[in-house]
Amino acid sequence: MKAIVIQRFGGPEVLKLQEVAEPQPQPGEALVRVQAVGVNFADVMMAQGGYPGTPAPPVIAGREFAGVVEGSGERVMGYTQLGGFAEKIAAPRNLLWPQPMGWSAPEAAAFPVNYFTAYLAYWEAGLLDPAADGRRPRVLIHAVAGGVGTAAVEIGKILGVETYGTSSSDQKLARVKELGLNHGINYKQADYEKVIAELTGGEGVNAVFEMLGGEHTGKSLRCLRDFGRVILYGTATGQQPKFDTRSMYAKASSAHGLWLSKLSLKLNIMQPAWKRMSQWIEEGKLRPVVGHMLALAQAGDAFRLMLERKNYGKIVLTV
Repeated sequence: MKAIVIQRFGGPEVLKLQEVAEPQPQPGEALVRVQAVGVNFADVMMAQGGYPGTPAPPVIAGREFAGVVEGSGERVMGYTQLGGFAEKIAAPRNLLWPQPMGWSAPEAAAFPVNYFTAYLAYWEAGLLDPAADGRRPRVLIHAVAGGVGTAAVEIGKILGVETYGTSSSDQKLARVKELGLNHGINYKQADYEKVIAELTGGEGVNAVFEMLGGEHTGKSLRCLRDFGRVILYGTATGQQPKFDTRSMYAKASSAHGLWLSKLSLKLNIMQPAWKRMSQWIEEGKLRPVVGHMLALAQAGDAFRLMLERKNYGKIVLTV
């Protein structure tokens, strides 16, 4: 079969489409004929050798996919640690979910990483249920026009959250507002910390979904209201988070890590998340935003789109 192989650590140029041996399912796994795969920043980091736990090359990248189970014909979407950028994958049964009725394979491939990450961010922020004080919760979502960002906007709309989002493009922000984003902030034109203070009357937000790292962690902490939480799920800047401990003391705020690679192994977390999201899907309230579709052989171009911050919504490779 064909697969995208990381031959050595580096940039998009290290991705090569080549023939590899078909995977052999182990007990508890199903062999899936892949039709589409989602592209994530974690895949870019894996190719660069900067994602924790990445095995030495050669290795097949890819963390989410949609396809058909060999032998049964079930249409599924799934999550994995690696191996998704291929024509077939042996995937754990407990991390396969039925492809929703009416969804295309690219839409299904755009679901697992983004929506579970966004849902669990709201869970860690304590915002899945109505606020005890009756006030409408506020959330700041960085990179709001990306895959996790658009998923977080859709879920926030369902939960009744007032959403604030950052992006480098007014055009992208306008598109996300059509999904339900309440307040868009172009960080190239304005300091989002000051804008949040102005829009909230100095009170701040209940939570920030933060995947940038570096100075943005400290700025995000200063955007919080009392007892607010920053949910850390990435370091797109390549810099380790910098904490503003004084603002944390003053507001009794906190920072929480979110790593889907580890949480996906905990069925007591994943199953309730899927149960609730599948209900929203049936009600027509969730649908992945696929902004770019390329062929599997164009994986390098997909990585470049992401590195150059030119993507909107999800980038999907068709197999």
